[in-house]
Formats: sequence, C-alpha cells, structure tokens
Amino acid sequence: MKITFDFEKPLAELQQQIEKVKQVEEKNNLDMSATIAELQEKFDTTQKEIYANLTGWQKVQISRHPERPYTLQYIELMCDDFIELHGDRTVGDDKAIVGGFGSINGQTVMMIGHQKGKNTKERQYRNFGMPNPEGYRKALRLMKMAEKFNKPVITLIDTPGAFPGLEAEERGQGEAIARNLLEMSVLKVPIICVIIGEGASGGALGIGIGDKVMMLENSWYSVISPENCSTILWKTWENKERAAEVLKLTSTEMLKNKLIDGIIKEPLGGAHQDPVAMASTLKKQLLKDLKTLKEKNIDEVVNERIEKFCSMGVVVED
Repeated sequence: MKITFDFEKPLAELQQQIEKVKQVEEKNNLDMSATIAELQEKFDTTQKEIYANLTGWQKVQISRHPERPYTLQYIELMCDDFIELHGDRTVGDDKAIVGGFGSINGQTVMMIGHQKGKNTKERQYRNFGMPNPEGYRKALRLMKMAEKFNKPVITLIDTPGAFPGLEAEERGQGEAIARNLLEMSVLKVPIICVIIGEGASGGALGIGIGDKVMMLENSWYSVISPENCSTILWKTWENKERAAEVLKLTSTEMLKNKLIDGIIKEPLGGAHQDPVAMASTLKKQLLKDLKTLKEKNIDEVVNERIEKFCSMGVVVED
C-alpha cells in the first residue's frame, strides 16, 4: 500500500482520475488520450507547486518516509564493493550504525552511517536507527582505522537521536558522543558528512563533524525533533508543525544560517521516488568533494574544519 501524506492528497486524487480514464479507454476501446494528457499536465503542475512550497513539518514527514533509501541501500548503489566491519572491541556490535571500507569509482573510502529498517522486525533489529554508546565507539574505531590507512571518511546521517535508555547512559552515551566530536575535529583524513534523512540532536552530531557537511533537500537537522520540542514548550505534540517552523531545521534554513555547506537536490517528490537517481546524484557530489579535499594539505583541511565549527553561533556586537 502506497503511503500518502495529507499534503499529497490532491496528487493521489489526480492519479486516481488518470487510472479511471485509462480503464474506461481500455474497456470501451475509446481514444481518451486528450483527457489523459490534460490530467497528466495538471498532475505535473500540481506536483511541482506542492513540492516547491513544502513547510518544515512536511519535509520532516518526507524524511521519515518508510520507503526512503537508508545507508546500506546508498552503499549498495554507490559502491563498487563494500566490506562491513563490526564491533567496538569493548561491548558489542551496534546494529543501528553500520560501517566498513567501500570503493567508489576505484577510490577506497570508509563508509559509516545510521541504519533504520524497512519493516517492523528489521526496525527492532536496528533499534529504529538509534545508536547505543558502542555504536559511536564502533564508528570512532573505523574512523581511526581510516586515518591509519589514509582513507577518507564518508558518514551518512539518519537518526531520530541516540538511544535514550538508562542502559545507554550507564555505558556512557554522552562521553561516547563527546569523544567522537573531539576525535573527528582533528582526524587527519578528509571527512564528508551527509544528512540523508533525520538529523536529530547528538545522535546525528556524533558522526557529523566534517570538512563538508551536506543535506539532502528533504532532510532535517536540529537539536531536537519537532514533537519533543512541542512537548517541552507546549506540553503537547499538537504544536509539532509550529515547532518545525520555529526550529529552522530544513536544509534551506540550515544553509542560510551557515551550519551546512550545501544542499543535494532530490528527485521530485523525495528520494524514495527514485533511489537510483538519488544515489547517482549523491555519488557525483561525493566524488566532487573528495577531489577538492584531496588536493589540499591535510593540516590545512583539519585547521579549516576546526575554524568552521568554532565560528558557528558566534555573534559580534559593537
């Protein structure tokens, strides 16, 4: 069953009309091509209008679409080969974060990313894309390995947040994320981070320090989700749409506030409409950024990375 959001209902209705006309044409052997063309033109126009004027909450909805491609699908579509590596060598192997060496157009890179699930069983297995401390420690182990072999790091971010359970806190969730922020800041290989879906709080930032931080067009990045923000400020989830606007969490707002380096365009309607095309677009951007970063001296890259994040949020008053 195809999932349709409220704002997409006009498109669903037009699609139903097109299908009905096609059925009448086939059943009665009539030429309805003019009517179909007219409806299709109206569909295309309406589609462009809707997706050109999405609200913050509507983009959040698209970022959570269950058919949206996740990290492993992007890796499969972009990499010539991929060897997944497991475990943090301390506690265990967190299934919410995946990583390993991959090859993109002959270039070896360390791919690391959050992984959600396509169905209920897989979502439980992946803990809904919410990593425990060992997930961030696994990510750091892989980054250090990439540094040892002088290979760039690419992270794909898509999480509703780090796992908030008591056991995660007991095993040092805050320390694990903070350690990653420190280590990524000075890692002596190029780092490219891409928010491919949800980018919530420290759960996202734990693998989000990079020389290039990009966002897919319909992804979001914020210190808190709209629902939780609404609960804190208004004691109810009902103001989540308002919270999404106030948080300025969309890719356009993030770029405007100089918190990311660029936006990667998605297929019309979202990445889930054409994962192959989305992966191709992402791959081109990654190769372009890798080429730029590899041309620089690594000490210069690290200094620019530190300066970029240190300048965020700084206000100078006369």
